[in-house]
Amino acid sequence: MAGIGPLLAPAAILLLLLAVLASLRRGVLTLDELNTDTAAAMTLILVATGETIVILRGGIDLSVGGMLSLATAIAATRGAAGPFEMAGWAALILAVGGGVGMLNGALISTLELQPFLVTLATWSIVGGTALIVLPSEGGAVPGWWVDAGAGTLFGLSLAVWSLAALLLWWAWFRRTRVALSIRAAGSNERSAFLSGVALGRSNVAAYGLSGLFAALGGLFLTSQTGSGSPTVGNDFVLPAVAAVVIGGTVLSGGRGGLVGSALGAFILTIIGNVVFVLHISSYWQPVVAGLILVLSVLATSLSDLAMARRDAAL
Repeated sequence: MAGIGPLLAPAAILLLLLAVLASLRRGVLTLDELNTDTAAAMTLILVATGETIVILRGGIDLSVGGMLSLATAIAATRGAAGPFEMAGWAALILAVGGGVGMLNGALISTLELQPFLVTLATWSIVGGTALIVLPSEGGAVPGWWVDAGAGTLFGLSLAVWSLAALLLWWAWFRRTRVALSIRAAGSNERSAFLSGVALGRSNVAAYGLSGLFAALGGLFLTSQTGSGSPTVGNDFVLPAVAAVVIGGTVLSGGRGGLVGSALGAFILTIIGNVVFVLHISSYWQPVVAGLILVLSVLATSLSDLAMARRDAAL
């Protein structure tokens, strides 16, 4: 029950939004809608996956915005690539994402720098590189890449299958030694160090995975849009953090998980749908998202206070 508790609030919010949307528009609770909404949320979910791991470590990664942009820029300038060549470029993009993330982790650990400042700097560097590769929105990815992104299997889209695979990966990963060391270091660095956790390695692993998932998010996005953008990643940085927090992961580190972050990403996506169906200004979308974020933080704080009082009583 301890693992389920933090998920109750985001799950309830998502169900409420779906109920509101279903009352305003037909076909909300259908397979087609599941495919559409998952495709719309999947890029954010992938970026939020890496952000979840970093926040569990007690850090934050702003460079995911630049990395996602660079991934789309590289993919969109290889429009004539065949399947094998494109696979090579995709592998290179993922390697660059993981490498940039590992560099972030190494700088933060070795030089004892603030994660916010380090990742802000690499966001600027990688984002600038994206502009060099693709100065403006456009380019083209191979047609078969887009067709694969739009394809279905047993009625379910690539996005739904990707989400299922991601959740299975998380079910395995969160029990690995790497994940346990990341969570332990995020909970209490001193205790983790005394228990034999290599703090530097856990940092490098966390930020490396964050960069990897940001690059993967960029590859997925190009399969949905068929083009690239050197600045598109900027729109995912704060929403990724918001999705993680709405999903119940604590910014101080140590507590949370991917399932909650995925729920948070869906919440932010469905908010946009509700605003659109109500025919009100899109400016209200960040307002509603901000209110939900505040309520989520408040719920987490109240939960922590209740737990502290219970422990004190014992």
